[in-house]
Amino acid sequence: QVQVVESGGGLVQAGGSLRLSCTVSGRFFSINAMGWYRQAPGKLRELVAQFLSGGTADYSDSVKGRFTISRDNAKNTMYLQMNGLEPDDTAVYYCKVIVRATAQYQYWGQGTQVTVSS
Repeated sequence: QVQVVESGGGLVQAGGSLRLSCTVSGRFFSINAMGWYRQAPGKLRELVAQFLSGGTADYSDSVKGRFTISRDNAKNTMYLQMNGLEPDDTAVYYCKVIVRATAQYQYWGQGTQVTVSS
């Protein structure tokens, strides 16, 4: 079984910063993909940032230049540094991972709430 746990959300004023963490644990051979998504009330879940094959980071246009995705492979942990937060960034942020065990499996974390006040 694989566990995906996000942390680091909270309430921040516009212009502030937060750093989210996503830690993967359990039985698997490798992590093949990792990404951050978010879902605001009444909206569909959307991609925020992800690592493409080869390790290149990819960002949605709405966060480019403000958010930075990184990972620590030794800790099976991915981070999302969010600077210059705006009220429109308010959402539940989810971590998605694809791991290789006996086959490839996709897992989602439980989500962490980010609220940006104006």
